Amino acid sequence: MHCIKQGVVLGNGVVEEKMELVELEEHLQDVRETFKSGKTRSFSWRRRQLEGLLEFLHDKEKDIFKALKQDLGKHQVEAFRDEVGVLIKSVNFALSNLKKWMSPQKVHVPLSFFPASAEVLPEPLGVVLIFSSWNFPIGLALEPLIGAISAGNAMVLKTSELAPASSNLIANSIPMYLDNKAVKVIEGGQNVGEQLLEHKWDKIFFTGSERIGRIVMMKAAKHLTPVVLELGGKCPAIVDNLSNLRDRKVAVRRIVGGKWGPCCGQACIGIDYLLVEEKFAPILIDLLKSTIKRFYVDSDNISRIVNKQHFQRLCDLLNEPSVKSSIVFGGSSDYETLKVEPTILINPPLEALIMTEEIFGPLLIEFITERPKPLAIYAFTNDENLKQRIIAETSSGSITFNDTMIQYVCDGLPFGGVGLSGIGNYHGKFSFDAFSHGKAVLRRSFLIEFVCRLSCPPLWTSIEYSTTRSPSLRLLLRRRLHRDLTSSVMGDNVKEIKKEEEKPKTEPVAVVVESSPVLQPPEKPLPGDCCGSGCVRCVWDVYYEELEAYNKSLALVSSDAKKQ
Repeated sequence: MHCIKQGVVLGNGVVEEKMELVELEEHLQDVRETFKSGKTRSFSWRRRQLEGLLEFLHDKEKDIFKALKQDLGKHQVEAFRDEVGVLIKSVNFALSNLKKWMSPQKVHVPLSFFPASAEVLPEPLGVVLIFSSWNFPIGLALEPLIGAISAGNAMVLKTSELAPASSNLIANSIPMYLDNKAVKVIEGGQNVGEQLLEHKWDKIFFTGSERIGRIVMMKAAKHLTPVVLELGGKCPAIVDNLSNLRDRKVAVRRIVGGKWGPCCGQACIGIDYLLVEEKFAPILIDLLKSTIKRFYVDSDNISRIVNKQHFQRLCDLLNEPSVKSSIVFGGSSDYETLKVEPTILINPPLEALIMTEEIFGPLLIEFITERPKPLAIYAFTNDENLKQRIIAETSSGSITFNDTMIQYVCDGLPFGGVGLSGIGNYHGKFSFDAFSHGKAVLRRSFLIEFVCRLSCPPLWTSIEYSTTRSPSLRLLLRRRLHRDLTSSVMGDNVKEIKKEEEKPKTEPVAVVVESSPVLQPPEKPLPGDCCGSGCVRCVWDVYYEELEAYNKSLALVSSDAKKQ
């Protein structure tokens, strides 16, 4: 276990704090040395770590359920559905695709550089720092870890002190299943997080509130460290006037299950408010009430609020006089069990805190766009025109039609925010990309030098600067070779000559200019041909000699024309 205890204000408090710093430095030195050794880059190492993570999830399943029950009061079905099951799926997906993700991706190379090849090679960033959150303390700790391992990084995972049982389980168990030198788990409070942020990292991954996210980004800017910030926001749901009663019932079940099912509404992508047509509101409220009673009549089916501080914050939101009058269902709370009844409000004041802050609890197109960009938007409708309007006219991390939350478990979709709801994304291949750098690799041969000869002296001395900027030269590069080089390389010069020729002359002047040379295979071995085969290099040498003679003849013609 790698646990850094917080200092205690005693006579030896300063000594204890120094010991913490020394211990932290030792952990950081371990992961840096491990990454420098190169062991984390191999396919076999990455596969072994992912298999170890899978083994941990199977072996410690009951311990995970117990820890989540202790921290958040989660039912074991909820714990498996939202955390253990999702992680098993993610690890298996990474194992199935790891070799493909690690392979270089071939990319197109312009024909003018032939023969050449290019590829994008994913390489690990280095030593990364991951901050997990308390609302899904197992899932949000290990999901980014899967991406960091797949990409071949060494890492430090800082677990949340607000979920102590889950944090302790991870810190004690992970070293038994993963490489103890490359993966460090650190426990501790705010002071430990601050110490970690003082160090230089190759990437910081943070899941939490917007307020702490700003602090993380400010600290990262000191070292120009890239960040992924998974924050939150006010996630709306638009409910259209569904004419079919069955569709209404399905929509309400999915709204209620998605809002209060995962961690009692303490989810960053949980619905915060519904937007409905006024005449449809009474019907929707009646359906919501009956569904809530059916789902959560037994209080054991719903999680509790994480701690007394968050519980009090939710109670304060509800107890605002202007908000209290908007409650049409629920609103009660139990301080002993830290549970808040699922609550419905209708038309709460827009300036109230409950409509401006992320709720993170069980309280339930112009309106959306006037507010900060949310992490998710949900819409329940069969109207394709409305769907297209929502897609085109709003901005959010994700949009889900006719369901809630399920975008989180789709490995083919990126999960992340935009604007105040977050920076960057992850899940599936996107997790691998988040912890990788796409290195550009281009390979050329010594065989052909067409572009170099065209762009370097002595050839460029015969081309005016204005010519190099003309479309004619770009045409030559695009087509590789033009039959009439007069119009491609020396086009501007010829135009000037034609202008001079159009002027009135005292007497006609006869000028004979041979046509521009054309590159073609030789009929017989060329002078200086090393092998007598008429190879490409020899053909180009002769061609440039002919072109130089041709340029001189053009210069002579231009001079004679001006004299006349």
